[in-house]
Amino acid sequence: MAVTTSVRERLDQLFQQRIAILDGSIGVLLQRKGLSDEDYRGERFRNHPKPLRNDADVLCLTQPDLVSQVHNEYLEAGADIITTNTFTATRVSQADFGLEDYVYEMNLAGARLARKAADAYGNRFVAGSLGPTNVTLSLSPKVDDPSYRDVTFDELREGYAEAARGLVEGGVDILLIETIFDTLNGKAAIAAVKEVAPDVPLFISVTIVDLSGRNLSGQTVEAFWTSIEHAQPFAAGINCSLGAAQMRPYIAAMSRVAPVYVTCYPNAGLPNSFGGYDEEPPTTSRLLKEFAESGYLNAAGGCCGTGPDHIRQIRKAIVDLPPREVPKPSPRASFSGLEPFDIGPDSGFVMIGERTNVTGSSRFRRMIEAGDFSGAVHVALEQVRGGANLLDVNMDADLLDSEEAMVRFLNFIATEPEVARVPVMVDSSKWSVLEAGLKCLQGKGVCNSISLKEGEDAFLEKARKVREYGAAVVVMAFDEKGQADTVERKVSISRRAYKLLTEQADFPPEDIIIDPNVLAIATGMEEHASYAKNFIEATKLIKEACPGVHISGGISNLSFSFRGNDRVREAIHSAFLYHAIRAGLDMGIVNAGQLVVYEDIPKDLLELVEDVIFDRRPDATERLVDFAKSVSGGGSKREVDLKWREGPIEERLAYAVLHGEVEYIEKDAEEARQKYGRPLLVIEGPLMDGMKVVGDLFGAGKMFLPQVVKSARVMKRAVAYLEPFMQA
Repeated sequence: MAVTTSVRERLDQLFQQRIAILDGSIGVLLQRKGLSDEDYRGERFRNHPKPLRNDADVLCLTQPDLVSQVHNEYLEAGADIITTNTFTATRVSQADFGLEDYVYEMNLAGARLARKAADAYGNRFVAGSLGPTNVTLSLSPKVDDPSYRDVTFDELREGYAEAARGLVEGGVDILLIETIFDTLNGKAAIAAVKEVAPDVPLFISVTIVDLSGRNLSGQTVEAFWTSIEHAQPFAAGINCSLGAAQMRPYIAAMSRVAPVYVTCYPNAGLPNSFGGYDEEPPTTSRLLKEFAESGYLNAAGGCCGTGPDHIRQIRKAIVDLPPREVPKPSPRASFSGLEPFDIGPDSGFVMIGERTNVTGSSRFRRMIEAGDFSGAVHVALEQVRGGANLLDVNMDADLLDSEEAMVRFLNFIATEPEVARVPVMVDSSKWSVLEAGLKCLQGKGVCNSISLKEGEDAFLEKARKVREYGAAVVVMAFDEKGQADTVERKVSISRRAYKLLTEQADFPPEDIIIDPNVLAIATGMEEHASYAKNFIEATKLIKEACPGVHISGGISNLSFSFRGNDRVREAIHSAFLYHAIRAGLDMGIVNAGQLVVYEDIPKDLLELVEDVIFDRRPDATERLVDFAKSVSGGGSKREVDLKWREGPIEERLAYAVLHGEVEYIEKDAEEARQKYGRPLLVIEGPLMDGMKVVGDLFGAGKMFLPQVVKSARVMKRAVAYLEPFMQA
């Protein structure tokens, strides 16, 4: 009995043997036929109230023979994979023509036409085209309302699901989500495909719109891949917008970061002044041959302006060249906003900005409650500029419609590039708010949080949804019995959640973040005295029991007893972080702009704080409370001590670099220049001495990234001042 080879296996064999050949533009061949509006209508839509000219997809119903001719031309030219004539056959796009009720039928007919053509040639494949729509989930069409969107995630997902059902029913081998100009739109399409046809091989292709190297919604190639990696596509690539000459650096980037097959089908150059394309087949084929020789390609074809001659010559140019070798996946926690953010051994402690949280910032809450979203966005901007690697966004307040506020704020910050470049952690105790927030993220964010509080079934249901939206997940150490406070329960719950996520919810370990619960200390209650120590000890054990996970926590919870006394709170946070990071803490929700250097904590205060953190003596809380009464509560807001200004110039420069003091740096740089004679001696001497201390403290975990960033800004300012003197 013959064994049937699956489509996926056949595709895999092709892609391993050689570079596969895709077809070219369908639209360009149909346009060459000079069809009138009457031709587009056919008999079926002769009396349709709207013009149908240029709705290429309707031709699957009204002019099927013409569509079949196009498929046959590409098959004759040597295409291994042809795409269906359904690029805009979704309900949203067809609404422009009043044909939204015919979308399923268009996709069904388009798939059947391509299937019939491919079958006549043998061992050819059909890709069902799911193209972009004329709306975007990441950008507002209203200049005066950045939070407004023409369509919702669910509406797009439902539209793509309808189209995908027709394509699959019609017999496609592949589902192709292509020309993705907005990654969030693409994620809606991915969710639809995974719902309708999870076993059909999936190709995903982004369009880089200009030489900035980003799609229309602002993502880089690397950020795009991070955002859609959860879809586990058979292939990922780039098409449209650019010609091959302009596309080279971006296909190189995709080839480098994607551990899957890579496809490339560029336009025939850039459009001319009439919107047409002039690049001839020899040029396109030569450029794609160079891509293949550089090891970038597993499949190649053409997009706008290309025809059968382009495909024929592309095939001839690359048929004997070896396909790109697919790199092995590199397990590494990766997140993205407009740009990627990876966590690795060299990343240091990851700061999650906490001030965009209505439960932790009264200033932010007042803005949100007053509808001042522009002001709220500025809070987010402050966090990013203060060194936050991710933003924690929480809208859980009694007087708020939390879902509406979450969606509106996330839509707002999506239009602020400096904020949108960092990943977002959607934070809520309500699942409906978490889900609403995840539907707003074009990048790969984090869901904070889920737990075993309601049992395993509810836990897994939510986990699978988080995975569907392409996010990482925070798991709280909380189960059916309540919140874990002992080391044993923290570790036990974490191990149980890890096993469920990795074995039943398809979560890679690097996308799992465990929060063992940072709980308040120095409360006066004896049972709370060991909370900080338990967290630190549990962190080390969880890392051993759950390989690959990351550990996080809400650091401000620790010092809740000292609200109003920022000096004591900052000391508690910095001392706790120093020890927790050494135990394995990877990230934390903190106020990125308000952390003190561990070495700068006065020794008497440090001893009191660490007595409380490690529960070293029974009167530790009482002693720290007494100390707190004796100092002002301003923390980083207290008056600046200028005694450092009394030292020699070398010490002043080193101090300014170490503490991020920019106010006097140009004045001191000039004084040092006068003393040393040569500006380079100032840079390589006292300024670099300061940076070396910064590096040592950072490496030892006694200084955090926001402080390093401030130091780097001081160094940059000093160098900028000295540079003109070096050139004189």
